[in-house]
Amino acid sequence: MTAAFRLEVLGPSHAREAFACGVEALDGYFVRQASQDVRRRASTCFVAVDASSGKVAGYYTLAAGGVPLTDLPEALTKRLPRYPSVPVARVGRLAVDQAFHGQKLGGALLADAALRAMRSDVAVFALVVDAKDDAAEAFYLHHGFERFGVNGRQLIVSLRRFVQEGE
Repeated sequence: MTAAFRLEVLGPSHAREAFACGVEALDGYFVRQASQDVRRRASTCFVAVDASSGKVAGYYTLAAGGVPLTDLPEALTKRLPRYPSVPVARVGRLAVDQAFHGQKLGGALLADAALRAMRSDVAVFALVVDAKDDAAEAFYLHHGFERFGVNGRQLIVSLRRFVQEGE
């Protein structure tokens, strides 16, 4: 990343109306729905705030979930207990404001999500996403995710990958 950002939990002081990533569904969610999901404890929303302007440069949501063990690639399940489902952290949405594209902020937000999942007191094996479109799918595949399950855009990456990169 080239700019300095603060990562914070979404709060009432964050100006959301000006956020524009270029995908209406992600912009609309952030403006109209994100704080409701946080209040209802359906997800937590984290924002990257540009340190110089105070503008929200990007955001992602994180929630607990589970996926059926039988849906996962065999390479990921080798050392897992044979329970019916595996605990995961779901990145529900991830977006970067157009003014901050090209600064690798999306990758930094993804890494932050992985770190938060690893540091959680709740056991989590992997990050899971449902890619919205081809561009999102390419982004996640570039960052080490792989396809799984019956939905062609469902992607997973073991948190172990992030531990190994940080060593």
